[in-house]
Amino acid sequence: MPAVESPVPREPADALAAVVALRRLADQLEDAAVEQAMRTGWGWPQVAEALGVTRQAVHKKHAKRLITAGVKLRRRGDDRV
Repeated sequence: MPAVESPVPREPADALAAVVALRRLADQLEDAAVEQAMRTGWGWPQVAEALGVTRQAVHKKHAKRLITAGVKLRRRGDDRV
């Protein structure tokens, strides 16, 4: 069985640049996914559970940006009929 090559570039500068690029891409993907979820009616607890973080953490990270983007955020108790 052939050895699996590491996807890490051999040059440290290239490897670190790849890490930075992947973090930026992950942040952009998270921002877009959270906005999409909130626009379709998800609440903070659902988003937090999907991301594996606390509701407070996801709210702190995304609320201001979503409000600026015009996303109508659900408040606690909006689920009640």
